[in-house]
Amino acid sequence: FFFQAEDGIRDTSVTGVQTCALPILFCCAAPTRAQPSDVSPADREAIQQIIQDQVDAFRRDDGDAAFGYASPEIQRLFGSSEIFMDMVRQGYQPVYRPRVFDFEEIVELNGQPTQKVRVIGPDGRSVTAFYPMRRMPDGRWRIDGCYLQAPQPHQA
Repeated sequence: FFFQAEDGIRDTSVTGVQTCALPILFCCAAPTRAQPSDVSPADREAIQQIIQDQVDAFRRDDGDAAFGYASPEIQRLFGSSEIFMDMVRQGYQPVYRPRVFDFEEIVELNGQPTQKVRVIGPDGRSVTAFYPMRRMPDGRWRIDGCYLQAPQPHQA
């Protein structure tokens, strides 16, 4: 998955998005064209609740809970909640300690329902977070990646 990291690990195929490994694995290119998603109101509520629960766990430094909201692919990637939380603390400050965390629309990116979130990080900078979601066989949703995209500069 892709996420904005202050130290700037950068994927040259991704424009406008710094990359790192957060609670989500996403092995495709960054979002290029978002389309409206056809998720039910119940799924929308469940998706937003899972993301909010993970952010709340980050705020409490509850690594086991935060790790539990990640998809099995992410969990396999990191192997433990300790490694996962170290990565989040080092590379994902906007979602680790957000000042503002406002849900926007759910879009379809690379075939996955993806929740957009307006985030203001602890440094006061605004980013848009994209959370690709994966439905588990039992019907529950899990976070399957994250992109943090800085606002595009305004052009005249």
